[in-house]
Amino acid sequence: MAVTAESLPLSIVIGSGDEHDSGRLIEVVDGIKVKRGIGRPMCRPRELYADSAYDSNKIRAYLRGRGIKANIPLNPRNRRKPKRGRPCRFDEEGYRHLRSAVERFFARLKSLKRITIRYERLASTFLALVQVACILIYLRVLQ
Repeated sequence: MAVTAESLPLSIVIGSGDEHDSGRLIEVVDGIKVKRGIGRPMCRPRELYADSAYDSNKIRAYLRGRGIKANIPLNPRNRRKPKRGRPCRFDEEGYRHLRSAVERFFARLKSLKRITIRYERLASTFLALVQVACILIYLRVLQ
């Protein structure tokens, strides 16, 4: 899930339960499309905030290739020995603010019992239900 600073959803990807979330990050970032009036939608955020589970060379290289600034804390398990070279960029204050935006979004999403328990067997049905919940979140914000 990709969300804005106002806790509004931008992109949704559903994966299997036994798969780590970092494996789907590229799909989530590729799914971001924000309409800005006339012209093409914005498909590339300026900066991506993620927790330390997303600290991998593959993800950082992908974001660097797309021109997206990565604000990901270093995972101590990945960095047993200090690396040579320039350290990775990390803005702790901005990270703290936007991390709470993600948690607020998931709290809103999990207020719907059917999503929390996941009664649906098919991933497509569950994705549709999550999309309806996101529409309800947008409608609550617009009121």
